[in-house]
Amino acid sequence: MTLRENQEAFTDDTMLLFAYIKGNAYTFTYGEVWRHEIMQAWYVENGFSKTMNSNHRKRLAIDLNIFKDGSYITNKLMLQHIGDYWESLSPENSWGGNFTGFEDTPHFERRMQ
Repeated sequence: MTLRENQEAFTDDTMLLFAYIKGNAYTFTYGEVWRHEIMQAWYVENGFSKTMNSNHRKRLAIDLNIFKDGSYITNKLMLQHIGDYWESLSPENSWGGNFTGFEDTPHFERRMQ
């Protein structure tokens, strides 16, 4: 698949994810989607990312601020069903809560196919 085709599949899956989140009585706001190279370098330099090859740079990742009853949720156990749903949509989808060595619960991405 081309980058554009992967971006389109990512967009389609995020629409399903948004409906799933809302359908389970959570709300959300957008965090970061696209990230400039300078910002990515800052994240790496300050320990917020481990790579310059972030899928945010390819428009294949989104960070969501997820809320339950008005409270911001980062607890992996509370969000696991959302991450599992995301990963069930495509084998290319990955949730940051399942990353090894670097838990990133707001992060949802698609790996290039």
